[in-house]
Amino acid sequence: VQLQASGGSLVQAGGSLRLSCAASGRIFSINLMGWYRQAPGKQRELVATATSGGSTNYADSVKGRFTISRDNAKNMVYLQMDSLKPEDTAVYYCKAVLRRFWSDSVGGNDYWGQGTLVTVSS
Repeated sequence: VQLQASGGSLVQAGGSLRLSCAASGRIFSINLMGWYRQAPGKQRELVATATSGGSTNYADSVKGRFTISRDNAKNMVYLQMDSLKPEDTAVYYCKAVLRRFWSDSVGGNDYWGQGTLVTVSS
């Protein structure tokens, strides 16, 4: 299984970006897809997640500014980021909790993408 994230770029404060992540390979089902980020010198943190049923969860710091969405048919997840702030600067990682085979545990296993850099200038 591979997760390919894209869309990171340099943007001015107040601007917008849209990140995309595609999961490929042998996949039976995807329970959850989401985005995490890691700023220089900091630990990786949750940004937003979305279940296959459509439930979403956001970090308080991005609520009202970021929107996560999924295309279950394409095994893709998106992160629309608006009103970007310099503190949003980080490497953004895509994560999927999925089952490769029907015999895998119902809870699935974690898979991570390679990360895409978002830089917000003031």
